[in-house]
Amino acid sequence: MASGTLYTYPENFRAYKALIAAQFSGVQIKIAEDFVFGQTNKTEAFLKKFPLGKVPAFETDDGKYITESNAIAYYVANEQLRGKSDVERALILQWLGFADSEILPASCAWVFPLLGIMSYNKQTIEHAKEDVYKALTTLNSHLLTRTYLVGERLTLADICVAMTLLHLYQYVLDPEQRKSYQNVNRWFQTIICQPQSIAVIGDFKLADKIIEYQPKKTSDNVAKGAKKDKKKEVKESKKEPPKTAEKASAPEAEEETDATEEALASEPKKKNPFASMPKSHFDLDDFKRYYSNEDESKSIPYFWQKFDPENYSVWLSEYKYNNELTKVFMSCNLISGMYQRLDSLRKGAFASACIFGEDNNNTISGIWIWRGQDLVFTLSPDWQVDYESYNWTKLDPSKEETKKLVEQYLSWTGTDKEGRKFNQGKVFK
Repeated sequence: MASGTLYTYPENFRAYKALIAAQFSGVQIKIAEDFVFGQTNKTEAFLKKFPLGKVPAFETDDGKYITESNAIAYYVANEQLRGKSDVERALILQWLGFADSEILPASCAWVFPLLGIMSYNKQTIEHAKEDVYKALTTLNSHLLTRTYLVGERLTLADICVAMTLLHLYQYVLDPEQRKSYQNVNRWFQTIICQPQSIAVIGDFKLADKIIEYQPKKTSDNVAKGAKKDKKKEVKESKKEPPKTAEKASAPEAEEETDATEEALASEPKKKNPFASMPKSHFDLDDFKRYYSNEDESKSIPYFWQKFDPENYSVWLSEYKYNNELTKVFMSCNLISGMYQRLDSLRKGAFASACIFGEDNNNTISGIWIWRGQDLVFTLSPDWQVDYESYNWTKLDPSKEETKKLVEQYLSWTGTDKEGRKFNQGKVFK
């Protein structure tokens, strides 16, 4: 079965394609923890694997390197998603091309200027709107008598097209705009409300109204720069620099960057929810490294030796709806989805979640360690998608029973409260 590491930044709709496909096919995808867009993908080590330096990028467990989001999604998909006949596979490719050529450019040209992360040009936006409406009309007509884009079951065509439409439905397609495309709306909500989609993107909210233009400092700087250039033109209009000098001073062509990556990377950094907390002598990153490189017989005593109970706390998480769990791989995907949505929490937290039992008789629980003494998820709206599905119990780090629980969950041994044996675990670090 396909498995490997995905390099991407948080909330990358391109990466969602592969992550949702993996949810359907049961493929295990690891998100590269230390990836920083604009830094990691410029390193020599990354470029050796992926010469274009673009993400998402996928490294298989057996050392193969795959780029382009559609190709990665195809690699981790199962037969149903890829298409079961030559005709189905061709039609799926047709819709992938449609999404990339007919929807994506128009979506970026309409949405990103409103967010203030691309230059605002009213004429460009109006043209983009026309292109979006044209694409939606095509989809609406096709879906008049169909539940899915290709065949009678969901395929990669549905996943990839829906993810390409994500920003439109999130920011600009308000109820009035959506009125003319009822077939597309029904289909889009069918795709994003699949459990496998929710596990990746969470509960998606359709736009209530079109977002207002939000110019940012970068846009202001562009305007100021334009004024300076105008003054400079007046001063230098009488001088025509020699062609040789002009050629010598011309900047090197910048590497073409994906518009979505460029826009999301330019978003302002969010305030660190842990920034106002007192400093601690406990180096969580140091423990994570030690835990990754040493046996539990060494790493667990090391944890208690370094742990700071004044500034960090230990919690037990127990999934509330264990009676609804079926296949173990689906329970595993449930944990993976939560971890992915909590990506920005990694710097201040560590967890080991375990599945006990077997297919149609399993439970999810885990041990969490994070900075602070209160429930951490209330510190950021980005962290509140999954936590209410769990019961959270704060543990006393001085008690022997807490130390036994920590040892059990970090060493992946033992049973749950009903005696189900440990099956598998996933670490959040």
